[in-house]
Amino acid sequence: MTETPTGTRRVFRVILRMDVHTGMEPAFERTWAGVAEAIADHPANLGQWLLRGCDGPSVYYVTSDWVDEPAFREFERGRAHREHRARLAPLRHGGWMVTAQVIHSLPGRTAPG
Repeated sequence: MTETPTGTRRVFRVILRMDVHTGMEPAFERTWAGVAEAIADHPANLGQWLLRGCDGPSVYYVTSDWVDEPAFREFERGRAHREHRARLAPLRHGGWMVTAQVIHSLPGRTAPG
């Protein structure tokens, strides 16, 4: 992770939208969980979240955090990533990806710890 001038750790965030075929939502969620478990073992992955969109029952968002962009891009070019995408491909029909650098992070006042 890179640091800001104030010493705050920056993370590289990937946000995916996945449009899932209607009726395939349970299979998508199970398959994503297996893929996410494998990705969690990658040393540069800091965490992942699967969200069902409020914009439709077949719309999902995936957020994943990485130590930095070069580490994510290395993962993205790898064989394992291609295999993960191939497992999810039959369950979805579209989507997009955006990337961002987290600049500031402020936990909520009621956040644990």
